[in-house]
Amino acid sequence: MRVLIAGATGLVGAQVLRRLLADPRCSGVVAPTRRPLAPTDAKLLNPVLDFATLPADAPWYQVDAAVCALGSTMKQAGSREAFQQIDHGYPLQIAQAVRRQGCEVFALNSAMGAKARSPFFYNRVKGQLEEDLRALGFSSLALVRPGLIGGERAESRAGEHAAAVVLGALAPMLPKAWRINPAERIADALVEAALNTQPGVRVIGSAQLV
Repeated sequence: MRVLIAGATGLVGAQVLRRLLADPRCSGVVAPTRRPLAPTDAKLLNPVLDFATLPADAPWYQVDAAVCALGSTMKQAGSREAFQQIDHGYPLQIAQAVRRQGCEVFALNSAMGAKARSPFFYNRVKGQLEEDLRALGFSSLALVRPGLIGGERAESRAGEHAAAVVLGALAPMLPKAWRINPAERIADALVEAALNTQPGVRVIGSAQLV
């Protein structure tokens, strides 16, 4: 299978990319990024672009499956409008583009609590994206909903670090759904959803990602 990964430079996306390149079930990987990836790989096509000017049509959108691990925080984005664009606008544009080229399989790294009518802005944006993806008619759609993601990020997120320390200490006493979800486990779920497809819409919750 030929797979597109959006968000290949992020904590989860980098793990997804590594797994796809190593998996014999994957014949090629398309990873659009803002800056060139290193190292290169014979299986990898790396279009370098500005996501604000994503092409509506490009040959590299012709894939068998797509994985989206794009995401930001309100602090990183700088405003609600920018966050909405990064966490909803860009992923939806990519999904629409691959769908137009005949892609039937899509896996999204969403979030625990995603709900289109949530009173919380973050959860509402994630939920709206899930609803819009459902409407595109993928034959196989996986919505992976982690809680707090564990792993070393390139950029510092003080709030997440503090929460990780607390949840890590309390882990033995917490229900699985409230525990830290390692980035590697989330990546495993996304890759399996892309390469070992199942029909319909599946929600993979945080308790399955411990």
